[in-house]
Amino acid sequence: MWIRFRKILLLVCIIIVYVAADDFKEEIFIKPLPPTNLYVYFQFITQNEETSFEHSHLAPRSLGEIMSRYQVDELHLTLTEGQWRHNKWGYPILDASSGAELYAWFSPSVTDVDTHWRKLSATLSGLFCASLNFIDNFNTVTPQMAMWPMGAIKVNKNVTSQLRYATLPREIVCTENLTPWKKLLPCESSHGFATLLNSRMIHNTNYHSIGVHVRKICKVEDCSEINLEIKQTVALVYDLKIINRLDWSFAKLFGQGLPGPCPLSSSSKIYVDVSSNDTFPFKLYPLPDSVIFSQRGGSDTTLAIYNIIPTSHMINIGVEYGTKDKVLVTIPPPLTFNRYVLGYGKEFGGIVTEIKNNYWAPIDIVLLENAPWWLPIQLSSLRINGEAQSKLVKSLYYSPGRSRQKPYHLEILMRLPSKSTTTITIDFEFVFLKWQEYPPDANHGFYIGSALISANLPTARNYTSLPVTGSTMDSIINASKPWYPAIFRTNGAMVSLPTPDFSMPYNVICLACTVVALAFGPLHNICTKELVLKAVGSPISLRQKIMNLFKKKQD
Repeated sequence: MWIRFRKILLLVCIIIVYVAADDFKEEIFIKPLPPTNLYVYFQFITQNEETSFEHSHLAPRSLGEIMSRYQVDELHLTLTEGQWRHNKWGYPILDASSGAELYAWFSPSVTDVDTHWRKLSATLSGLFCASLNFIDNFNTVTPQMAMWPMGAIKVNKNVTSQLRYATLPREIVCTENLTPWKKLLPCESSHGFATLLNSRMIHNTNYHSIGVHVRKICKVEDCSEINLEIKQTVALVYDLKIINRLDWSFAKLFGQGLPGPCPLSSSSKIYVDVSSNDTFPFKLYPLPDSVIFSQRGGSDTTLAIYNIIPTSHMINIGVEYGTKDKVLVTIPPPLTFNRYVLGYGKEFGGIVTEIKNNYWAPIDIVLLENAPWWLPIQLSSLRINGEAQSKLVKSLYYSPGRSRQKPYHLEILMRLPSKSTTTITIDFEFVFLKWQEYPPDANHGFYIGSALISANLPTARNYTSLPVTGSTMDSIINASKPWYPAIFRTNGAMVSLPTPDFSMPYNVICLACTVVALAFGPLHNICTKELVLKAVGSPISLRQKIMNLFKKKQD
């Protein structure tokens, strides 16, 4: 009996040690956006010691096995429906490209990065029920200047060689992607903030994005010990005109109140941006636990904080506006951009990217264009403000594509003058595809992925960020930084390639089937039925015919 008790006690101690190494936090950030929109951002952070990940109590083991199996140091995956309007809404906490976006850094010990990349995308495709298995060498690039690691990775001269980036702009986000995403959480969707993520409500928003971001963070200052951080995010933009009033609450947005925090969470907080209360007065209910004021990079922000504790009733946080005839108006962020397609006919076209610097000082940016192989861009046609040789360009990288093998890759390092608009134009050609390479709705058009813009912002104005430790935008929160690194995604585009008349084969098939069906019946009857002669009786006399007629009348 004593031996059994000692074994149970030892097992409990081991479990306590492993559980103590894990940490889970859940947060919600709410911010009104102009003119009548609402930004709701969910963030679930799980930290786990890398050495004991196989015995993790909170972190999802399925995702950890993928990271270790393919030797991935850092992973970022987003599935987005809709387009974020940077000109009106400012910058989000984490920007994402429309459709599916995946990029990862592999360990320096990985020699065959392309093979690991294909296996990683195929495995994530099965885990999240997405079409990531369509990622291959023909739509993957290796950014040279536009991207950098967010975690504790040993940076060397060849760090970009271990990076792979790909997008699927046609990917559609639906419930079958959200369900496996919820299963990675410690409490799944039964408890905590994840209970608000009702697919019926969030998929009707103007913009919704789910993401998984895995990176290594330093446990101590000298980075001798490293933890693994798994951050799961959901970004939503509601149009308050749909509910016919500016007042909002959890019951109106998610169809229910918040039942309480996740029992396994060490911190459950809700942040509400009340900075616009001075110009657009409203009443927040219930009263927050605390209110903080911060100045980050010239941006004044007032946040109301709710510390969610276990409770027996539903928590319904909401806002009531006193004035109904006002709308929010914000100052444009320091860097805005737009992207569209030029050209007419089915031979030549062009991609135009307009970048506007609204700040009083120059800003350094890196523009990354990832053109698919079926849309070859011509480097000789590159024009910046109408000039072939521009003084704004500090460095340029170009990797020509190859038909059905690799995409076209262009990166430009530029310094944008203050209070200026820079136009980057590059021409492309339309190509003919094989008939099997067209999608089912070929006449709808072909989507082009978003361009990446990496910038060192001199100010954090209109940059949404969370005052939490371990956030991706740590540099935004730290006001002592002279600049703020950020990566933005432009809007996507769509082109119409030369498309054959797919209705003609359909008509031929219908006509041929009709002719065969009409000819089959008579031929089948002739070949299968037997003709039998019927004996004809003796002729009836006229007298008999008259007698038969009288008999019918008498009856």
